[in-house]
Parts: sequence; structure tokens; C-alpha cells
Amino acid sequence: MTSCNASLIEIEKEQLMGLDTGVECEKEIPIIDLTEFEQRRDEITEALWTAGVETGFFQLENHGIPLAEIEEAFSLSERLFAMPELEKSRFPLENNAGWESKAQIRPSTGQPDQKESYQITRPVMAGKWPEETLLPGFQEQILRFEHNCWVVGMQILSCFADRLGFPRSFFSQAHDPEQDTYQSTLRLLHYFPTDNIAPGWRAGPHTDFDCLTMIFQRTGEDGLQVCPGKNYTAREWIPVPAKHGRITCNIGDMLMRWSDDLLLSTFHRVIAREGAASPSRYSIGFFCQANRDVMITSASGKYEAITAGEYLAKRVQANFSERNLHEISA
Repeated sequence: MTSCNASLIEIEKEQLMGLDTGVECEKEIPIIDLTEFEQRRDEITEALWTAGVETGFFQLENHGIPLAEIEEAFSLSERLFAMPELEKSRFPLENNAGWESKAQIRPSTGQPDQKESYQITRPVMAGKWPEETLLPGFQEQILRFEHNCWVVGMQILSCFADRLGFPRSFFSQAHDPEQDTYQSTLRLLHYFPTDNIAPGWRAGPHTDFDCLTMIFQRTGEDGLQVCPGKNYTAREWIPVPAKHGRITCNIGDMLMRWSDDLLLSTFHRVIAREGAASPSRYSIGFFCQANRDVMITSASGKYEAITAGEYLAKRVQANFSERNLHEISA
């Protein structure tokens, strides 16, 4: 098994990415309609596979999560982040659960992302929930939203399982929320307002650690960009339009390993327009991260087998050192 201190190919690529701004291009992210999912499974699977192989990013419509529930999740997120910092600091980020502020330093930038986040990972939330008197209904409603995200995520991953020749239930078993090894995470995100002299980025270029990321955005709160395809060194960036109710998805590094690089884990970033002030920006991400004890394997042997727990720990270590957590957020 790989040493926890050893480097990973993904981290090395991210370090080489740097802050080169590159150029925006006018390509579009595929939009996939999940209406009548079971009846249209073959058609949807083909569309997902094409998007995963060619772009690594796609957007979902008619996915089954009610718009009112998404809007309520955003409302709860805004209420959480509006709390005094002293209150939020009582729930510090540990084991992928809790609150942090400017603690994530991307290997691509060497500087902190301009955001704060609150992460929900079910088995490790003891002591991390705001009290009911502070945020009435927060825990119950957020956990219901997290579950509904998991349901959609497993639908998408079942399609990829079909094309990879795995049992259809392969990924839902690998992401079993009933196990204490479950490590999928719902992440509430608040990007701080910027002035016209702030860095041009809010989250530096990176790939995600997981199998599948699902991002909820609100119309008008743009900034997410993707560098599509295998030739990431070309530094072409596609703006990903933010729209109420639509889910923006991307392949993560775990799934790219499982697919022997057939499916692309694509670099992406969040920018602020240079020379212009930007207001607060909120987004919500659900990260389908295989349970800690699940072994990620590569059929061709390109990647050494590693447990999902060890893999995630190595990626988090490269982004959230003890120095980051204790000095930057202090």
C-alpha cells in the first residue's frame, strides 16, 4: 500500500498548473436531462459517458431535487455563514467535518482560497452542529438535502458502472451511508466579496479528490470555469453558467483512477473579474467520496491500489496542513 507521505500524480499535476490565467473560450458544457431516468437509462448513460470522456464536466436538469429544497439549503447556508466568527470557530474543521476560513491552500497557487466553508460528513459530526437555538431546523433539513444529493449521485455513478463493466450497484455499495466508514461530504461554501485589487481567483485551479462532484449554484453568481479535455496545459477556460436548480457535475480523481483515465477529472477554478468588485458568492457541493475501507484499483495497473481513506487523507494533507488550519484561520 502507498505510504501516506508519498506524492500522488494528481498533486504533482496540480503543482504544475500554477496561476497562469490562460484564455476563456466559447465552448459549452453538456446539459443532460434526467427525466424518466429508468425508462431512458441507456440514452442518459451514453450522454453521461460522452461528457465524462470528452469534457469531464456536465450539468443536470430534471434531476428530482425540488427547487424549493435547494433554495432552502442556500438560505440555511447564508444563515450559518452570517453567524459571528467566534460562534463558527466552535465547530473547527476536523476529519472532513466543520468550519474553516481561508484554510485551503491549493498546490496550484500556494495561497489560500478566498472563501469559508462548512463540511458535513455524517459519521464524524459529533460536536460540529450549530445548536437548535442558533439555527432552528438546520441539522434536520441539511441532512435531508444531503441524502437527496446522494440519491442523484448514485444514479449517475450507476450509469458509469454500467459502462465500466462493474455491477450496477458497485458505487452505491462503495458509498454506503449506513457504514461508519462513509466519507461523502456536503460542503456549504461562501466566497468572500472582493474589491478591485483582490486576486483574480477565489479558488485556485484544482481537480477534485472524489468520484463525482455535484455543485449547486444560483443564477447570477458566476465564476466557475473548467479547463476541458486532456490537454489542460493549453489553459483554455470554459465559463460554467450558474442557474437556479441546475446541478453542475464533474468527474473526480477517484473515478478517473477506477476508469484507467477513460473518464476525465478536469481542472477547474472560481474567479473574480479582474479590476471589478465582486459581491459574496455562495455555492453548495456534494462530494461522492468512496467509504474509507474501499479499495480503489486500476485494471491496467497504471495506479497502485489504495484505500479511499488513505487516498483522501493524502489529498487533504496537501490542501489542509496543520499550519493552514491553525495559522491562516486564526
